[in-house]
Amino acid sequence: AILGFGLLAWGCKGQLCQRMRHAPIRCDRGTVALAKLHACPAGPDAAGLATEPAPVDREAYDAVPHNPFRATVVPGNDASTFSIDVDTASYANTRRFLLQQNQLPPPGAVRIEELVNYFEYGYQSPSPGDAHPLAVHTAIAGCPWAGDHRLLRVALKGREPQGERKPVNLVFLVDVSGSMQSPDKLQLLLHGLEALVRELGERDRVAIVTYAGASRTALASTSGARQERIIKALRSLQAGGSTNGAAGIQGAYREARAGRMAQGENRVILCTDGDFNVGISDRSRLMELIEDEAGDGITLTVLGFGRGNLNDAMLEELTNRGDGTYHYIDGANEARRVLVHGLTRNLTTIARDVKIQLFFDPARVAGWRLIGYENRRLRREDFNDDSKDAGEIGPGHTVTALYELVPAGVAVPAGDADPNPFLVDEASAPAPAAGPGALVRVRLRYKPVGAEASRLVETDVVDAGAPAAAADGDTRWAAAVAGCGMLLRGSPHAGDLDWARVRALAIGALAPDPTGRRGEFIELVDSAARLAAADGEPAR
Repeated sequence: AILGFGLLAWGCKGQLCQRMRHAPIRCDRGTVALAKLHACPAGPDAAGLATEPAPVDREAYDAVPHNPFRATVVPGNDASTFSIDVDTASYANTRRFLLQQNQLPPPGAVRIEELVNYFEYGYQSPSPGDAHPLAVHTAIAGCPWAGDHRLLRVALKGREPQGERKPVNLVFLVDVSGSMQSPDKLQLLLHGLEALVRELGERDRVAIVTYAGASRTALASTSGARQERIIKALRSLQAGGSTNGAAGIQGAYREARAGRMAQGENRVILCTDGDFNVGISDRSRLMELIEDEAGDGITLTVLGFGRGNLNDAMLEELTNRGDGTYHYIDGANEARRVLVHGLTRNLTTIARDVKIQLFFDPARVAGWRLIGYENRRLRREDFNDDSKDAGEIGPGHTVTALYELVPAGVAVPAGDADPNPFLVDEASAPAPAAGPGALVRVRLRYKPVGAEASRLVETDVVDAGAPAAAADGDTRWAAAVAGCGMLLRGSPHAGDLDWARVRALAIGALAPDPTGRRGEFIELVDSAARLAAADGEPAR
């Protein structure tokens, strides 16, 4: 069942949310689209966990518009501002569609920034003595799908973990409702949490709260050293009943507050398919609760599971409000990647409210578009507003954003934003002059952990005119992954991109690949090309 507090009543005025390759329904405001999932064979995942054919059911995704090109001659279009995003749920979910279900994903399931940020890149981390915990890296070369355009890569790298990680106070909020009764849901969920528990120690604490028709505390806050007791409590969980997710969230935050660590990370980990159907009837109250708790230092990470009724739209919003990360777990290998190998970076924070802003030189840039990050865009003046929420970064995290630039223009800034350093005739407070030959000024703003005032980092980008073929490996790989996302979403800006070119781009930037994930991406591309051809779509 869908959320009792009105997920489908957000306001659609009878318009179709988005073009779906699967059967769409009408919904309020054009925000949520439901994809019919057709039963199809699905083999075991890499760790041998059996999966079942997907039932004919529903999944909920936000309808995400494509970012358009913006002409810098239009007032206010000389700048771009957005919040960073380190979620990876969309990539794992897209992989599930293509490799497990032999099916193209609905366009709303594909968030290009999450596809790009799923992978590791060779960006240099700040050294222990650097003033900032984040390093900014930029590169520019020809655009692989539009020969007269330029492709700008803006990337961040978080400082690698130093010494012993901070202790964590975790509350596992586990959905044990009837909708979780399948091997790719509760069984896989418990497998992942057990792996996480094995990584904890005596400085850490764990509580377990479950919810179905009602919420209960299955395990009060317990030392991480008592692993067998925690695992025994996990293994006792069984699915059944309706889904009072709102009551579960309230109970989990009570447990988190009770075990709060002043010098540690306090986090609720919600594990669910997102199918809430009873509980708080006012959706805004639930979101306010999560925001208030995040403001008080208790963040929310969401792990999505299963197929057929995955409420991706709700889970992403819960995470955004809770200052955490959203991951989709499509198999035991992904559970290990997120909960074991990514334990420190996914459960600790080194920088809060991280925002990026670019100023474009109107004399050199006629237009631009940000590839992905459609639901992370901010107003220009939000960059300087420390009360405006943005994304968090953990140790070793990387963030990559791609801009497609069109070479010429002029722009007029607005509001309380900083002046463009390339517009020397502005009467407002002067910015530092841009360097000779600078095409773009990249600005980073973040809050150190525990601080309320943000810090600013700026760097200029000079275009040396490198062709697409001369781009560094990280830029070529990010372009290949973004290209895959554009084709899956049916982007009108894909230029002369097709599946063969995406594959060639990826093959050319495949090494190094110690985890095998880049090689697996080639499988995704091949599957998508085959399925698109079977659907009668053009090669692109």
